[in-house]
Parts: sequence; C-alpha cells; structure tokens
Amino acid sequence: MASPTPRNSAGSRDPAKALTFLSSNFVDNVKKNKHDFFQFIAVTGILLMSCQSLSQKHLVHDLEEDTEALRQERDSLAERMRHIKGSLLREASIDSTGAFAARLRQLFGGDDQ
Repeated sequence: MASPTPRNSAGSRDPAKALTFLSSNFVDNVKKNKHDFFQFIAVTGILLMSCQSLSQKHLVHDLEEDTEALRQERDSLAERMRHIKGSLLREASIDSTGAFAARLRQLFGGDDQ
C-alpha cells in the first residue's frame, strides 16, 4: 500500500495555527476589500430584517384570523345562551304556580325576553 503524501495546507497543520492562518487571511481580505465587505454586511442585515418583517406580517395576519374566528364563536355562544334562556322562561311560564319562573327571573337578573 502506498502511504498518503503529506499535504501542506491549513488542514494538515496544528489546528490553532490553521485558525490563526485563516483569520489573518480573512482580516487581510477585509482590509483589501473594505467597501465590498461593508456592503455585504449591510445587504445581509437588510435581508434579515426583511425576513423578520415578513414573518411578523404573517403572524399578524394569523392573529387577525384567530380574532375573527373567536368573535364569531362568541357571537354564536351568546345567541345560543339567549335561545336557551328564552326557552327556559317559556317553559317556566307554563307552570301554574309561577315559582319556577320567579326563580329563573331571579337567576337571569329579572330581564324578560
């Protein structure tokens, strides 16, 4: 078997030296291309803010839909309660003694429907 030939790259060096080498190259590139680097950072920031804004827009839209669904459910429950209350009062009014109707009126706050 042939032994692999040693490579003279950043990967075969000591990891600390490789990291130092990469960071120094990065810093040198940034110094050479300052304008491009700052433009890249600015565009990246704008892109991230746009993504966040879009996410918040969808969140607000979903919350508006939930609010409308809850409003409809509340209205439906209020209508059912009015219907049940009216039905109970009608049935209670059939009672000849009136005790049941009086008790229901007391429970419902005395308002007739």
